[in-house]
Amino acid sequence: MTRHASRLSTRTRVDSLLAFSGSSRQTGPVRTPTSTYRLQITSDLTLDRAAGLVDYLHDLGADWVYLSPILRAVDGSDHGYDVASPAEIDPVRGGAAGLKALSDAAHARGMGVLVDIVPNHQGVAVPRQNPWWWSLLAEGRDSRYAKAFDVEWEAGGGKVLIPVLGDGDGELEQLRVEDGTLRYYDNVYPLAEGTWAEGDDPKDVHARQHYELINWRRGDTELNYRRFFTVATLAGVRVEDPEVFDESHAEIRRWIDEGLVDGLRIDHPDGLRDPKAYLEQLKELTGGAYVVVEKILEPGERLPRDWATQGTTGYDALGVVDRLLTDPAGEYALTSLDARLRGGEPVEWDELIHGTKRAMADGALRAEVLRLARAVPADAGLGHEEAADAIAEVLANFPVYRSYLPEGAEHLRTALDAARARRPELAGALATLGRLLGADAADDAELGELARRFQQTSGMVMAKGVEDTAFYRFTRLTSLTEVGGDPSHFAVAPAEAHAELARRAAEEPLAMTALSTHDTKRSEAVRARITVLAEAAEQWAGVVGTVKRLAERAGVLVGDGPLVNLVLQALVGAWPVEQDRITDYALKAAREAGNSTAWVDGDTGFEERLTRFVDLVLHDPEMRAVVEGFAEHVTAAGWANGLSAKLVQLTMPGVPDVYQGSELWAASLVDPDNRRPVDFAQRAEMLQRLDSSVTGSAQGTPAVGPDAAAKLLLTSRALRLRRDHPGLFTGYTPLAASGPLAEHVFAFDRGGAVAVATRLPLGLAAAGGFAAETLDLPTGDWEDVLTRRPHTGAVALADLLADYPVALLRRKDS
Repeated sequence: MTRHASRLSTRTRVDSLLAFSGSSRQTGPVRTPTSTYRLQITSDLTLDRAAGLVDYLHDLGADWVYLSPILRAVDGSDHGYDVASPAEIDPVRGGAAGLKALSDAAHARGMGVLVDIVPNHQGVAVPRQNPWWWSLLAEGRDSRYAKAFDVEWEAGGGKVLIPVLGDGDGELEQLRVEDGTLRYYDNVYPLAEGTWAEGDDPKDVHARQHYELINWRRGDTELNYRRFFTVATLAGVRVEDPEVFDESHAEIRRWIDEGLVDGLRIDHPDGLRDPKAYLEQLKELTGGAYVVVEKILEPGERLPRDWATQGTTGYDALGVVDRLLTDPAGEYALTSLDARLRGGEPVEWDELIHGTKRAMADGALRAEVLRLARAVPADAGLGHEEAADAIAEVLANFPVYRSYLPEGAEHLRTALDAARARRPELAGALATLGRLLGADAADDAELGELARRFQQTSGMVMAKGVEDTAFYRFTRLTSLTEVGGDPSHFAVAPAEAHAELARRAAEEPLAMTALSTHDTKRSEAVRARITVLAEAAEQWAGVVGTVKRLAERAGVLVGDGPLVNLVLQALVGAWPVEQDRITDYALKAAREAGNSTAWVDGDTGFEERLTRFVDLVLHDPEMRAVVEGFAEHVTAAGWANGLSAKLVQLTMPGVPDVYQGSELWAASLVDPDNRRPVDFAQRAEMLQRLDSSVTGSAQGTPAVGPDAAAKLLLTSRALRLRRDHPGLFTGYTPLAASGPLAEHVFAFDRGGAVAVATRLPLGLAAAGGFAAETLDLPTGDWEDVLTRRPHTGAVALADLLADYPVALLRRKDS
């Protein structure tokens, strides 16, 4: 089912939401969720244990259970994206029996099951654990899996190059042959038949193999197989080959055929050769089940309309919600602070990301650029180095993750024009490249190997250059540095947000919405508090300046002003936070930024100073008082932002996802911090207590506070309303408040359910709170499902929002 769903009638959409079949191969309307709840399935939270959470998730109001990857992963994987065998469910995650138990439990409750799958790559860190990779290494091009991996054999002299050797002069001396395998320390590799005998020198045996172990540093320039971003232990898979697709999806097909799974989330479709064709194959395999894609859209970019998917996993929605709650008045002061921290020079976002993307193309992703250069036809008249330079420049100027030619050709032309403006001396090479890359191709049949492979590569440069580097350098307001967002785009006005939400209602009503994911760099709770900095920008500048001076007085000169700003924002956003968590985060952020240290050949002296700085902030009484005092100043406003963001996300057009544990504040930082175990027993007990205490009067509602009971109340009531009354969420109408402080309210009617959220709470409090402001409710009698209070007509916001900064109203006669 493609996104013609928006043209279904309201009644048909409601029917499709309620429909359920034991098998996902349906002939009627596709079953779609009203919401999902994401669980990270691990060796601790196995599928069997997840089955035991179904009752809680149902009570919470979640409609579908949404699982992280469950196919067999490399041993010790805490995320599951390094699939080592697509043929079975990971035994340590619960195996086939675990999925059956979870599926049965969910379906018995009328809930669906959505599973995250990884078609783009496989984990090859431990070759013996991956049967496909082991076969490839043992048999080379004669392996039945040779076509499964995207290997450029000629570039490796007929071998697969494996960057694993250390920096020592005699690393090959560490090779040994044992039990019919070649070993390098703990790494084990197969031996081709007939290539060894007892007493052979291991180096000679190594030279006879279909692979060559090379120094780990050579991988970024010489690797000859497609990988996931810069991770050599994740090898790209050629699912465009029908046989590879069939074998890699056989287990997934079983899930669908046996009715165990109702929908799929597709990881990183931009790495695939032809995402559109892949999704069509998947549609055929699943019978048209609900499918969403982890596609990162840049601001203003739209998902190709002819893809067989209900939409994205929701980063685009996240960016709108966060910016709606960001005070545009704080931009100047925060920009000025950022400039001072950089020595008085402001940073231009476009210039920054051009530099970081070009650095990736010339450095960590150089192997991919050189492979593209080798794909330039010999008769094109371009030298190898000239071609590589021009390709890298186009990649550095590419404005989105990738094109899907002929769709998206305008992005390629934009990149070529920008590259030509920056590097006029490359004009001739760029003109040639434009033709080869398919800038004017009318259809897929016109695209050559270079054009197809270029499209698989541009997203790698964008992800590594922007998400994993520039986002850690552009630290003006870090709540805005999430994937798919442009942090130079500071805020979204209510009118803009209404227009975007109305568009989503019309064009992609079944796409996911999200606030926290396993990949967000800061959880929604942390971002909600950091967002308040835009309302207290001058005060924040004072905090940063004071802390820097106190640190210097104590003899700790970190020296990297933007990084200090980032770390202090994280401290305030997650306050109070354990020292090991914030220290680990600070070091990761510094290495990702790459300004003062790095993952490879980092500056240990700088890292020691940074660690000492974090220790001082947490333990020096004067420094701690400054940070703690500001954190306390913005805490209440952060809670208000958190509730407002959650209400908008849970009630806006789309399918809201709740990331595990985020029904409470869950102040997490980037992975692996956001994958910490969740105390579900605590949450279930809180929900039970909440349900028994809310007896129909406002007196039974919990106060907004550190226990997050108010967020649990909001989350459960909104999810239940969407699940139990989907007919209330079939339209979108903006509602406008009146009065001097009307800008502090964002409200809309979904067709029987009205959401009212507070904006800019610090400024609202400074102005004395709501007094004369009113909101005209649509015709009818309404009840706030959070407080059970009745409302009708023109309601005073002071009354409507007396208990909470949000209200969720239901028309009583609906």
